[in-house]
Amino acid sequence: MTAELGEVVVAATDIEKYFGANHVLRGVTLEVRKHETIVLIGRSGSGKTTMLRCLNFLEEPTVGTVSIGDITVHADPLRARTRAHKEQIRRLRLQAGMVFQEFNLFPHMTVLQNCIEAPTRVRGMAKAQAVELAESYLEKVRLIDKRDEYPARLSGGQKQRAAIARALTNEPKVMMFDEPTSALDPELVGEVLQVMEDLAHEGSTMVVVSHELSFCREAAARILFMEDGVIVEEGTPEAILEAPQDERTRQFLRRFTA
Repeated sequence: MTAELGEVVVAATDIEKYFGANHVLRGVTLEVRKHETIVLIGRSGSGKTTMLRCLNFLEEPTVGTVSIGDITVHADPLRARTRAHKEQIRRLRLQAGMVFQEFNLFPHMTVLQNCIEAPTRVRGMAKAQAVELAESYLEKVRLIDKRDEYPARLSGGQKQRAAIARALTNEPKVMMFDEPTSALDPELVGEVLQVMEDLAHEGSTMVVVSHELSFCREAAARILFMEDGVIVEEGTPEAILEAPQDERTRQFLRRFTA
């Protein structure tokens, strides 16, 4: 059971995104509250990963506004290279932990060194404090016994759990996951999903792009189904997975039950 939902942590308003003439996001608006896990689902190309990347400005929206915590950034591609705009984006990103499809661990650093690099270098945290924090999160993801191993000696599931611990060590206001199990062998998917379910049940604030409907059922407070760059339908896992109202949602879900 997750903690009671609190204030809005993430707010995105009227997000539009063009790649050249390709209109990928079409006025998407969403909110995520403290302790809430939302999952974006949809076909490949529906805009869900682009939306996630726009939330922390890994992709600069063409139009729209994003707030995480008390940091707000207005999309302004014409100012994208200015120092002030870059600084505002940097401050926004500090509020969010990102876990990608690929693990992106530094290969020349141990698991522990990967976890403490950003807190010490970017946030200025004392090394002893960062180590203590990192070890607590490595315990949480059941990887403390690998703290001194290098990524090359880890399985895919272990690498992804290390990436989760690394993101958590920055103590972000929201965790963002972009298809975190898609690069894993099937037998390793469960160990990563279990860690994510634990985080959700403990009250972490999370935005997840995933096709794992079992995770949606177990961990999501809300599911948002995207198609053609818009949120077509949203609701509880029961409402979306058991009784979707929109035919496009029903068609998408049939592929998992056929």
